[in-house]
Amino acid sequence: MPEWIKAASEDDFTKNVVMIEHDDQRIAVFKLADGYYAIADECSHAEASLSEGNIVNECEVECPLHGAKFDIKTGKNLSFPAVVPVEAFQTRVENGIVYVGIDD
Repeated sequence: MPEWIKAASEDDFTKNVVMIEHDDQRIAVFKLADGYYAIADECSHAEASLSEGNIVNECEVECPLHGAKFDIKTGKNLSFPAVVPVEAFQTRVENGIVYVGIDD
């Protein structure tokens, strides 16, 4: 069972992304048209912050440093120079609060 941590209120998603930290891990939480998704906030290629990247093609984030793209829903790497996916996390919404599930 994952540990559910509070990420943000739904009202906090004015730019469609919120970055949170939990136990020295940074997580980018994205608001897309069909819900909320969370992935590790560090590009697997050059450690840049994915929460600072642009959302493209409705469900991809582009790293602001070298342009690698990742699937926001799965963490899968979609383009070079990234060759390794980033971790994806479960999300849920309760009473207007977005939670992220962290596996123990």
